[in-house]
Amino acid sequence: MAFSHKSVLLNETIEGLRIRPDGIYVDGTLGGGGHSYEIAARLNEKGRLIGIDQDEAAIEAAGIRLSEFGSKVTIVRSNYRNTKSVLSSLGITGIDGMMLDLGVSSYQLDTEERGFSYRFDTPLDMRMDQRQSLTAKNIVNEYSETELFHVIRDYGEDKFAKNIAKHIVKARETKAIETTGELNEIIRAAIPAKMRAEGGHPSKRTFQAIRIECNRELEVLKESLDELIGLLNPGGRLCIITFHSLEDRIVKTAFKRAENPCTCPPSFPVCVCGRTSLGRVVSGKPILPGEEELLENARSKSAKLRIFEKAGQE
Repeated sequence: MAFSHKSVLLNETIEGLRIRPDGIYVDGTLGGGGHSYEIAARLNEKGRLIGIDQDEAAIEAAGIRLSEFGSKVTIVRSNYRNTKSVLSSLGITGIDGMMLDLGVSSYQLDTEERGFSYRFDTPLDMRMDQRQSLTAKNIVNEYSETELFHVIRDYGEDKFAKNIAKHIVKARETKAIETTGELNEIIRAAIPAKMRAEGGHPSKRTFQAIRIECNRELEVLKESLDELIGLLNPGGRLCIITFHSLEDRIVKTAFKRAENPCTCPPSFPVCVCGRTSLGRVVSGKPILPGEEELLENARSKSAKLRIFEKAGQE
């Protein structure tokens, strides 16, 4: 199956990066290379793009898609949390812009054997990097009821988290839960019929929660943002597209803290902590997809783009 993924908020992100033809840019979630293609197309022979992704299929697809740009583009199989060391290995200390698109690609959702989607009955997997050992099957069968409850409540924001966790633990006493189909049935049974009819697919939130836990998505984001801002050259921009409130909150908080890191009590007449602003949040409110994009691409519905600009250049 071809790696297909409609790039969300493409024009808004490219605009937000304010690409300099001779600049150095990083796409930390390369995917099929849609955003990267548009970045590379705007670079001259001095410009450089580094694409990072942990998914082997994405690396392969993007490599083909971006091949026309030759040595302008460097593709590395890694997680964006390792951006600093990836750049260091390439002799790069600062960048003019970086983007992250934190959504699961259409390819990952639509490839049955990856086990991301509740639409197919397939072995539970959900790993974005298939070199890692932890899978969704491990989480579902080995986490305690309390751990499952916390994962589903915190990452899926599902009000039936307690009941779903209880049903999972009860079901696996008889036999291990092997497939997405089996998990679907268990979740279905844990949610009252009236609620199942109302709120979209009953498994949506639990599958999201298990995927986030499996790939440590929120931890990686939280731990990486300060370092990524630190890699920006003066005037450089970091553009991040999120797809649910948990991610958006982490990005919003980190950007706000970078803009105003002062820890002095509000009652102090002047700042004495000595922490200075690293830059400014370009997007006061998050940038959302326009009507046309929403019609063309249903998966863009929950997308939000936030932009931070490093201080030091007008």
